[in-house]
Amino acid sequence: MNKVVVITGTSKGIGKFLVQYYLLKNYIVIGCSRTKSSINDKNYRHFDLDVCDEKAIVEMIRSIKKEFGKIDILLNNAGIASMNHFITTSYQSVQNIFATNFFGTFLFTREVSKVMMKQKFGRIVNYTTVAKPLRLEGEAIYAASKAAIENFTQTIAKEVASYGITVNAIGPTPIQTDLIKAIPKEKIAELLNKQAIKRFGTFEDIINAIEFFCDEKSDFITGQIIYLGGVNN
Repeated sequence: MNKVVVITGTSKGIGKFLVQYYLLKNYIVIGCSRTKSSINDKNYRHFDLDVCDEKAIVEMIRSIKKEFGKIDILLNNAGIASMNHFITTSYQSVQNIFATNFFGTFLFTREVSKVMMKQKFGRIVNYTTVAKPLRLEGEAIYAASKAAIENFTQTIAKEVASYGITVNAIGPTPIQTDLIKAIPKEKIAELLNKQAIKRFGTFEDIINAIEFFCDEKSDFITGQIIYLGGVNN
């Protein structure tokens, strides 16, 4: 049977690109976002939900298991960014960032892991950011939510290792998507200059790292964080 991949945050940007990439590989792809999907394919299923809505996520994963009987890969792609001095950051903004970035990753990982544990196989890829190791001013809250994901990734990798599940994370550099539109150009230039390879990341760069983690031959690689662009922790 075709591999089954679940991808969060698929309405635009890298999420939408990932859906199209895996459909071309003849995977069964299940996506979700707060908005309707523009992708129409017999191998694609879309759920309209918020990634921090526990009830909706439980129902979504139950529905996938009922229809396909398995989930091979989970890509916790959904995320929101924010650039603001912490002094002027509202509590509501902090709650929103953690709800989408961390709580969403936690909920999907928990529910999908239950399916993967029964089938004794799974690949989970979470998303962090180079803003975390670079300690970028103005991104304290965003980076803190991703630091939580990193620790979560490395700890649960141990908890599910005996079930044939690997859990890793990638830390992309800035990519030219809607996510960075609001960030001043000089700030982006400053960030790119801190990378060993001084350019924007691409969707292909991200897919290359994801494919490495998801390969069946990568069953001895878990609890790892890969930052792109030559950034070191």
